[in-house]
Amino acid sequence: MRKSGKIRILAPNGKMMKKNTKSLLSAAGLVVIFALWLILQRTGVLSPSAPLVELPDQLELPAARPGDRIMTYQGYVSSYNPETLIPDWVAYELTAEETRGDATRADKEFSMDMNYHGKQAMREDYWGSGWTRGHMAPAADFMWDDSAMTETFYFMNICPQREELNNKDWQYLEKQVRAWARKYGKVWVVSGPIVGDNIYGTIGKDHVVVPDAFYKVVMVHDGRQYQSIAFVMGNDAERYWLSDCALTVDELENLTGLDFYPALPDDVEDDAESRYDLSVWGIRKR
Repeated sequence: MRKSGKIRILAPNGKMMKKNTKSLLSAAGLVVIFALWLILQRTGVLSPSAPLVELPDQLELPAARPGDRIMTYQGYVSSYNPETLIPDWVAYELTAEETRGDATRADKEFSMDMNYHGKQAMREDYWGSGWTRGHMAPAADFMWDDSAMTETFYFMNICPQREELNNKDWQYLEKQVRAWARKYGKVWVVSGPIVGDNIYGTIGKDHVVVPDAFYKVVMVHDGRQYQSIAFVMGNDAERYWLSDCALTVDELENLTGLDFYPALPDDVEDDAESRYDLSVWGIRKR
């Protein structure tokens, strides 16, 4: 009588040996399952800290508030304030691929956005003011497309900024953001002014508000979990080490009244925004 579930295999000594088919299949199945588990774990899919939901587009956008004037461009989104004539925030996603490109700022000029219906700053407001026109979304983050870079020169993306800050520590931070995009594949960035006590007043006939300070928020996924960090730099000629001006996103939210990364699941957002790890960002303490 044929015995089910068994096959006959020739052993190395030439004799016949019996193996249980079900046992072999079960063992093979376990090997496959274990291999899949290792792959999923190492890619972060099974990480308990990684969200197990499909995230919506534009993760970088802060929560909208009543009265926000949102302007969407090819590479960034701006919440423009018609009272201060500067953006409250500018948000964008930057991928590793987008840190490279052929677009240059050589032929670009600062200008008004003629598609915006409302009062906005003009070039003349900055003339002779002693303040530079500081990008919130830097032009160098848009080398991937010439028209996208052109739109970064709209005043929807510009604030009065101290020249020393604009050309030194703020610029260095912008370069670091591109390095983080290349390291992690993608970053979600929000930048903007902190008007504060408005110690510097306004400039131009349109009374463009000069901020007391600036912030930048960065979020990445490191393959296992979301990591975030925020920075605040005064609008002055002081030098700012990244380790000294870093803070949690929660702390910046308390300072600005904004809600960053609301598209994340609440538990993931709460965790990521409550902490920062300088080693994740390659920042050394002084």
